[in-house]
Amino acid sequence: MPTQSTSRADRIIARCREIASFTEVPGETTRTFLSPPMHEVHALLRRWMEAAGMTVNIDAIGNLRGLYPGLTPNAPRFLIASHLDTVPNAGAFDGVLGVILGLAVIEELRDQHLPFAIQVIGFSEEEGVRFNKPFLGSLGLVGKLDTETLARTDSNGTSLTQAIRNFGLNPDELSSAVTTSDTFAYLEFHIEQGPVLEDEDSQLGIVNTIVGQTRLQLTFTGQSNHAGTTPMHLRRDALAAAAEWIVATETCANRQADLVATVGKIEARPGAINVIPGEVTVSLDLRHHNDDTRQSAVTSLLDSATAIASKRNVNVSPQFLSQQDAVPMNAQLTHLLYIAAAQTGHSSRIMTSGAGHDAMIIAPHIPSAMLFLRTPGGLSHHPDELVLPQDVEAALATAMEFLTLLRDSPPLHNKLTLKDAHA
Repeated sequence: MPTQSTSRADRIIARCREIASFTEVPGETTRTFLSPPMHEVHALLRRWMEAAGMTVNIDAIGNLRGLYPGLTPNAPRFLIASHLDTVPNAGAFDGVLGVILGLAVIEELRDQHLPFAIQVIGFSEEEGVRFNKPFLGSLGLVGKLDTETLARTDSNGTSLTQAIRNFGLNPDELSSAVTTSDTFAYLEFHIEQGPVLEDEDSQLGIVNTIVGQTRLQLTFTGQSNHAGTTPMHLRRDALAAAAEWIVATETCANRQADLVATVGKIEARPGAINVIPGEVTVSLDLRHHNDDTRQSAVTSLLDSATAIASKRNVNVSPQFLSQQDAVPMNAQLTHLLYIAAAQTGHSSRIMTSGAGHDAMIIAPHIPSAMLFLRTPGGLSHHPDELVLPQDVEAALATAMEFLTLLRDSPPLHNKLTLKDAHA
């Protein structure tokens, strides 16, 4: 006979897989912002939430919100949330697991009510697939959807505003999607999407910071010429310069703890087998949890590019594409989450998140914490994405203990305020 914990975890996993069957593309899981399958996801989650004693509504940006009341009508509000959209041909657990675990927390309470209400939110969008803009759901929750974002169009020419209307919602009511002022804390469950926890044989990760990120591209410009008639010492090979700089970038990242640097895109022109490349554009994605360290690495790598270009008699010009500062989680909540994992006997470690999550949008406004589950093989954004039942159970047990500690902390849920978001 299966144990209660095993059957509980198996049920959570089965629910994630059931939601994965709602897709725009038969044979795979692809579910973008306010696409038709999201209606089916909302309907299913609504049934589950209402059965657990929650009142459910869908706000104007398409977030599904289930509210489990506190002991008093005016009780402060605690949020548990993650996203319901996916990348193309996705796995079953990225984002959705966090929503289903939130629902499982309510079911575990078994009609017990706390000094605070709990709202479980399924964000309408996080991945940025349909409108090339991520975090639409969480941006709506904190009132940061601007007119430029609302005017964006998808590949069919449909604006974000029209997509909201097409889904049966009213974009004129976006202000009502902003969370209430009595919201005191936020918790997000998420698969790690990387190999660190598995490598260290840890079930859970307690996130203390979501790393900062710089994205830029460099264009090396030399001289295209005939590959057979131009001696090596007379060449102005833009690709050779770019290649040397890419190796220097890897060396730089290896020398600095926790720095990750990725050159993921290379475009060489004219792109013929018998022509020396005259112009090459390369991308750089640079991430670190300390913004000063990241900025110092950016400066160092740009200096390196200039030196390499000069040595090879080519020019180089950088273009910054985006910069995102690191986002710390709330220290009090993070500590409480770590204690909760320890007291339930589950292995965990404090870690940074190398990927962006809704928590990075929420944390500057609401005190936030984030709990990672081990990702087998470090595989995510892929149909073979997995979670282990024992890790799902560990996350649920930790969350229940976390709520107990939060309830009993003198009275922490009254002390935490929006101005304490980075405390």
